[in-house]
Amino acid sequence: MPRRVVGQAGGLETELKALLEHPDFQEGSHWRTRRVEAGQAVFREGETGSELYLILQGSVRVLGDVELESRSHIQPGFCDLPAGALFGELALFDREPRSATVVAVEDAELVVIDGEQLLRFFDANPEIGYNILRKMLSVTVGRLRSTNKKLVSLFVWGLKAHRIEQHL
Repeated sequence: MPRRVVGQAGGLETELKALLEHPDFQEGSHWRTRRVEAGQAVFREGETGSELYLILQGSVRVLGDVELESRSHIQPGFCDLPAGALFGELALFDREPRSATVVAVEDAELVVIDGEQLLRFFDANPEIGYNILRKMLSVTVGRLRSTNKKLVSLFVWGLKAHRIEQHL
């Protein structure tokens, strides 16, 4: 399992915590807290959902699901996310099923943000929405860059393992 911890782009955690204190972004209708025990899934790959999650305490692990030739499955860990990290943000941008499983590494307290309510709030408060979306995009782009590096490394390893690189 991965030990690498992926942090947040500067300021996103601060912006999100300020959002939770905004008088027009109410607990109960726009967001709520959720406690998750170590080993419990927050959500699973393939599930639908429109919520985003901010980790207040604890940490989570992002896992993939890979089917091997023997039809058995493994769940490699992509990264660990610490307190202050946001995840599930892709649900804000599309209606696709979850792309990974997220499991609590240790007992965690999460803020569950309703994506639909968040977008409505951003429409009504574009100056706040712009700042948060820009920082959120920065986090997502950083994760994409990290994933690209891992993908290239795995591709090169596969070529070498099968002695294919000599034919390129």
